[in-house]
Amino acid sequence: MERNVTKNLGVMVFGRKRPGFDQDWSQTLWERSLKTLQEMGFTCIGADTRVVDEETIHAALDKIEAAKCDALVVVQPSMSDGQFAFTVAQRWQDPIVLWTTPERPGNGKVSSCSLVGNNLWGSILRQAHHPFELVYGGPEDASGHMESDLKRAIALASTVSRLRRAKVGCVGTHVPGFVDLSVDPFLIRKTFGLQFHPLSLPQFIDRVNNIDADAVAQDLVEVHKLGLTSKVTTPDEQLNVNSRYFLAIKDLMAEMNLDAMALQCWPELAAFLGQWPYLAIARMTTAGKAVAIEGDVDGAIGALMSTLLGFGPGFQTDWLEHDERTIHFWHPGMAPLDMCNPVGDADGPFLAEHFNVTKPMVVEGKLQVGQPVTVSRLWRCDNKYHMTAFEGRSIAPRRLVTGNSLLMEVDNENVTDWFDRLVHAGMPHHFTLHYGNYAETFRRLSRMLGVEWHK
Repeated sequence: MERNVTKNLGVMVFGRKRPGFDQDWSQTLWERSLKTLQEMGFTCIGADTRVVDEETIHAALDKIEAAKCDALVVVQPSMSDGQFAFTVAQRWQDPIVLWTTPERPGNGKVSSCSLVGNNLWGSILRQAHHPFELVYGGPEDASGHMESDLKRAIALASTVSRLRRAKVGCVGTHVPGFVDLSVDPFLIRKTFGLQFHPLSLPQFIDRVNNIDADAVAQDLVEVHKLGLTSKVTTPDEQLNVNSRYFLAIKDLMAEMNLDAMALQCWPELAAFLGQWPYLAIARMTTAGKAVAIEGDVDGAIGALMSTLLGFGPGFQTDWLEHDERTIHFWHPGMAPLDMCNPVGDADGPFLAEHFNVTKPMVVEGKLQVGQPVTVSRLWRCDNKYHMTAFEGRSIAPRRLVTGNSLLMEVDNENVTDWFDRLVHAGMPHHFTLHYGNYAETFRRLSRMLGVEWHK
């Protein structure tokens, strides 16, 4: 969630009917909290009056629900009644962000007990199995930590809320032999609220073949704008196959209202259509669309999660090899273009044929080095979902391979031991790479979703 992007946000500021604590300080914090949220780009719904009882709670929630807010922030500038946690949780089924404001600086009486109040609410919500996030800090925290923590908490709550209304599709099924990627639509629904929609691979192939020629011609203009050079012959009659792929995926996702999609890409697509769809996949993920290959539905759900969190879908890849401190990630050629080196550079991306079945159209090119990297994976095992994420940095490769590859170095972890532990937990062979440090955000998301976390 980028700063200064206006987004409706439910905000409930609790006051008191009974006298107590420093109500002047409470008023100051109310005003400062709303100002901070507005400066962060949010439109605060429900915070025009303080809530003090069941009637005002329901009135505020009526406004919040009418505005279709994705997240709810509860502020207690003065400690409120713990019973109200149940009242709010009955109406608001999604995660709640508990923002704890500080005591008035200086000596004297206790001014607010905000942290005590949120300790109370947090304990109640946990025992009621209602997800929440805690944020602690003043609205004018000069360090910036409070604002970043609050933004993360709101993004997490919003992501869980939107997942419960989202839909993931799979064209075909997992590719032959990749049984670890098989789908359980009921566990997906139970865990995330997501709807799973299976789709026909033969009908998708027909869709690709029947894309309107004028639409293909218009899309080819956009492909040429990418400026990708080629190591294969790529006249428009070659490129238009991937334009057909791109438009078919885009149209299918729009028609079926899909927020994420997995595609069974081999062996049928290259066999029946003469090309691999990986240029189209690279374009989709570069545009921020959660599209996974090889029928990896859980990979598509993971890409949707990270997209909703604001990280983008990332690069779906294989763990090719490792030693105690480094991991070599690789896939045949469908990385998002913004994760590659700049187009036109010596190490920039270019069009090529697949390394194994030598047909176009893959996007080869090394991924950027000198970047912080987060590796994540969501998977199903033992009738429940699991998640992991860890961080490192991309370094210069030790050897060159075709496709997209990245060498990652980690600290304070024996990679061999770590890999062994995770494979014994049932972790599948695909991983998602993002540039940036997001492991802690993924950990908190797994906690919100009730997904088992593996460090």
